[in-house]
Amino acid sequence: MVIEKIKESRFTPDVFDITTFGTAFADHMLLSWYKDGKWSEPIIKPYGKLDFTPAISVGHYGQGIFEGMKAYKGETGDVYLFRPDKNLERLNKSAERLDMPQIPEEIFMDGLKALIDLDRQWVPSTYGMSLYLRPVMFATEEAITARSSNEYLFAILTAVAPNYYNKPLSVKVADRYSRAANGGVGFAKAAGNYAGSFYPTHLAREEGYDQVIWTDDATHTFIEEAGTMNVFVRINDKLITAPTSERILDGVTRRSMIELAKAEGIDVEVRKVTVEEMHTAHKNGQLKEVFGVGTAVVVNNYVAVGYASERLELEDLPETESYGKILKKKLVDLQMGISEDPFGWRLKVEENLVEA
Repeated sequence: MVIEKIKESRFTPDVFDITTFGTAFADHMLLSWYKDGKWSEPIIKPYGKLDFTPAISVGHYGQGIFEGMKAYKGETGDVYLFRPDKNLERLNKSAERLDMPQIPEEIFMDGLKALIDLDRQWVPSTYGMSLYLRPVMFATEEAITARSSNEYLFAILTAVAPNYYNKPLSVKVADRYSRAANGGVGFAKAAGNYAGSFYPTHLAREEGYDQVIWTDDATHTFIEEAGTMNVFVRINDKLITAPTSERILDGVTRRSMIELAKAEGIDVEVRKVTVEEMHTAHKNGQLKEVFGVGTAVVVNNYVAVGYASERLELEDLPETESYGKILKKKLVDLQMGISEDPFGWRLKVEENLVEA
């Protein structure tokens, strides 16, 4: 691995006062280029611009995928990753679906740890904050031929991460637009999945909502995802979340929440849940919570769900009664090294991986 250090760090402590997500980038980035059927030796260099032409393949045919991860700093100053093997697994699953090359484990894992070690001062120690990590791969061949690219760039960017949402959200159930369809790329972290969601989200915001709860494309009957999150519905004391499928992203946070909930003795069901079931539970006073989970947001308890012409208001439960808030604290405590890690999810980033 080639290391090219920045001459003078751009870090200042006030960067941790930032309130916008994904705009304060750390000093370095990792790059590896795929050409002639192989990946180049990765290089870590100062974060900055790259040189492309308007003919770059990703701009025309959309071969772009990414992951969302975080680095956490514990009370002792140690820096941790959270289940990075699952992100690599999903990144390569996405790559396969979009006919892109696989990322070797040594480039991903060794590069990730070296990059974080080099910029560990950028990892905030404030509870709930983190350094967001964005592994991304996209087609770079200078060609506008409609085919898979022959050249790609794999990069890892890092940015200081305050709370993704600074308030509980209200969400609108989709009854026309769809995020994904059977046989499509809904399970992949494909860039186009997000582009296609922006317009329906814009319409929901015009109605006074923050995000969209996506439903199945065929009938708009079953709850699937919400914005950038997997969805959990709590009816009485039972927590329900949809099973993953061709249409639903297999979220690392979702998977972890299920295991944490079971460890806490919470009754969890992974099954299809209909919009009507949620609506009926609300009408009967049995709908206790609906919340979204994801790497960036962690957990966001919704204050309202829009269903047809109705707005289903949800009670803001105290922290000792809300499953979403209880599980969020359990997860963040584990990620930041405050609590024990009985699952083996936490990976410490050793110091001095990069020579001075």
